[in-house]
Amino acid sequence: MTYQDFVYGQIEIDQPVLNALISTASMQRLKGILQHGITGFLGITKPITRFEHSVGAMLLVRHSQAPLTEQIAAVLHDVSHTAFSHVTDHVFCTPAGESFHEIMKQTFLAQSDIAQVLADYGYDWRDLLDDSVYPILEQPSPLLCADRLDYFFRDSLALEIITGQQVIYILSHLVIREKQIVVNDLVAARLLAQAYMKTDQQCWSSLQAIGLYEQTASAIRRALQIAVIQESDVWGTDQEFWDKLNASEDVILKDQLSRLSSKALFVESAESPDFVLTPKIRTVDPLVLVEGKLAPLSVFDSSYLQLRETYLNEKNRPLALQQV
Repeated sequence: MTYQDFVYGQIEIDQPVLNALISTASMQRLKGILQHGITGFLGITKPITRFEHSVGAMLLVRHSQAPLTEQIAAVLHDVSHTAFSHVTDHVFCTPAGESFHEIMKQTFLAQSDIAQVLADYGYDWRDLLDDSVYPILEQPSPLLCADRLDYFFRDSLALEIITGQQVIYILSHLVIREKQIVVNDLVAARLLAQAYMKTDQQCWSSLQAIGLYEQTASAIRRALQIAVIQESDVWGTDQEFWDKLNASEDVILKDQLSRLSSKALFVESAESPDFVLTPKIRTVDPLVLVEGKLAPLSVFDSSYLQLRETYLNEKNRPLALQQV
């Protein structure tokens, strides 16, 4: 298969099992699910799909020369994502640090067409449930991994925070040490880490994104309460799910949906908030290999240490938001 990727260019995918998995209905469904949920659906962020990210994460794992099993885990790591992506985390109140799609992955894979495809190629889907056993694909924050790097590259490029040439530069300085992705150049590490933080500020934890996610979750909870939708409906595409929500004549739900707009504005208001929550803040502190020494960027660069600590201290707090 010849695959054209927004980040990595034209790539040949020649492993039959990867091509077979990519062609399944379960994987193709991800073309209708946007990475940024409601903000992507409303056109606030660029329309990057879960399919693009899933294949991209696999390409990064392959670039790192990880085993085929880890490449398979990478291409499947987001297959159980729901319509509107992480919005459903707010709906179903999953435990801290765990996403709804991760909780549902076993149930989803067991019932999907992927299980049989894997069996046809000698793999057991149960061996692919825990992404944490694949160290190139997943690492705890703030370390680098293929999942984290791929969505960063896509989003920062879309926001024009970094350029294609800078992505190539960063990629050229990624190496594997102790089964982890590390950076072998301080300049590349600083560029990556600072751009990642800027992407979080402008996109992932912006007040508009936080507010719209919570408002959308409120509308979905209302739709579930009055049986406009069933929980099983979250396994469709964004557009299918949106159409079901908007088919309702419920006055409360229609009012909630009318507030979901690309022009929606949210401000902090301790006096009369619509909701209070503590947002997820994303930063990285990549391991850097310098003259044989492997340590986090913040150890080598005190200015980045201070920058990251200041950012986290400012952002890691409850937000009382009101839509105006």
